[in-house]
Amino acid sequence: QVQLVESGGGLVQTGGSLRLSCAGSGPTFETDTLAWFRQAPGKEREFVAGISWSGRSTTYADSVKGRFTISRENAKKMLYLQMNSLKNEDTGVYYCTTAGTDGSSWYTLMDYWGQGTQVTVSS
Repeated sequence: QVQLVESGGGLVQTGGSLRLSCAGSGPTFETDTLAWFRQAPGKEREFVAGISWSGRSTTYADSVKGRFTISRENAKKMLYLQMNSLKNEDTGVYYCTTAGTDGSSWYTLMDYWGQGTQVTVSS
């Protein structure tokens, strides 16, 4: 099973930007559909963005459309999330995962979540 490690989080002011990275390992990274999820304090984990194995197809939660961009570099086994125009409500722990989708919802395919990376947006 692929292993994924998130990084790049931090403290940023409202309106600022951050780029999250997710380093992968394992033989299937290049063919896996991948996604970013996040969990805010006191809330359930939610889907943020997903990307097909080729990178040609991307999907975003309505709350981040137009502000976030998901991308990947299969040769480097890396997944990214560029986050612009950050809002207070973007605060949370961000996780990357291999993912599945039924066309309307996304779900993790991994048995466990990694440590994630904390994003805190402060005004």
